[in-house]
Amino acid sequence: MSIIPLCKTSEVDEGSAIKVDTEGLSLAVFNLNGAYYVLDDVCSHGPGSLSEGYIKGDTIECDFHNGSFSIITGEVVEPPCLIPQKTYKVVMDGETVCIET
Repeated sequence: MSIIPLCKTSEVDEGSAIKVDTEGLSLAVFNLNGAYYVLDDVCSHGPGSLSEGYIKGDTIECDFHNGSFSIITGEVVEPPCLIPQKTYKVVMDGETVCIET
């Protein structure tokens, strides 16, 4: 198990997401009411970037084909997506958002 630092909490405004590329991963870091969630950034259905999608409550709508995923679980919420997004366990190190791999 390793811890990978991604960004500072101040870099992700509440209700938004940023893209972080690190250690061969392309990730979307979300801030929902002060809780942080991390998913693979590239949509499982196509070339869309989830960090550039549309956040609606706790779901993210892909900007490429309008399919939606739960930001919390990665599960498909709305087609045409069929494959859930990979999620990562978030761990905090002070003001740094990290993932456990």
